[in-house]
Amino acid sequence: ITILEVTMPSFDVVSKFNIQEIENSVNMVNRDIVNRFDFRGSNTKLTLNKKENNILIETNSEMRLNIVRDMLEKRAIGRAVSLKIFVFNDAVKASGMTIRQKVDLHQGISKDNAKKINKFIKDSKLKVQSQIQDEQIRVTAKKIDDLQKIISLLKEEKMDLPLQFVNMKK
Repeated sequence: ITILEVTMPSFDVVSKFNIQEIENSVNMVNRDIVNRFDFRGSNTKLTLNKKENNILIETNSEMRLNIVRDMLEKRAIGRAVSLKIFVFNDAVKASGMTIRQKVDLHQGISKDNAKKINKFIKDSKLKVQSQIQDEQIRVTAKKIDDLQKIISLLKEEKMDLPLQFVNMKK
């Protein structure tokens, strides 16, 4: 007698970003700043800190700060990076006439958001099970069609964080 291991179809809901695309966006904005006439002599720059997952914007006026912020958002959209990962902190006056703004890059699903997503999945009344695992949610079901319905429902729902659906197992 052999025991067959029955695995149910599943996928994981995660919230991650591609650091390489972020780096490309930052480099493109820095290149744009060098080429723009209105930024000449302003010492404006963006610095990506991969270890702490943040971007530091340094410039000498509030107007230029807003322009750089807009440039970063446009370049991120062009690189298929969700704007929901950017958390813009307040601008701070630095030494001399410089202004700094730290932009945190949000990754992972917090406990509160995981509970909201879990409740949303349970309220869908589909025959699926979902469980929170650290900063991701595992969704399992007997039918793969139910999993695909959950994915489409989550895509339609307006969440305040970008969601990706990975590790689809049949």
